[in-house]
Amino acid sequence: MTRIKRGVQKRARRKKIIKRAKGFISHRKTNFRAAMEAMMHAGKHAYRGRKERKRNFRRLWNVRINAGARELGLSYSKLLGELKKKNVAINRKMLAELAATKPDIFKQIIEQVK
Repeated sequence: MTRIKRGVQKRARRKKIIKRAKGFISHRKTNFRAAMEAMMHAGKHAYRGRKERKRNFRRLWNVRINAGARELGLSYSKLLGELKKKNVAINRKMLAELAATKPDIFKQIIEQVK
């Protein structure tokens, strides 16, 4: 059998990992093994973080809607229950935006629901 030398592919693979590990501390940015392990952990944390971001934003929207609704004498759960009953199709993100930036329009929506 003929001998296959993998120098080019091996170097390219290692360079790719080392390049992605730029900014890491100590040997985790220069040593291939350490960089590889650091990149695997970083990828795992990044994947989880993308899911957490969605949760955090929904929690933030709920807090903003609740604060805006309570100023006008209605709780969050009552407000959303009434919105569902009246078939007002507006999502939490938009409701939170209105509550935070345009309270007069948010008040009109609550008056319509009451």
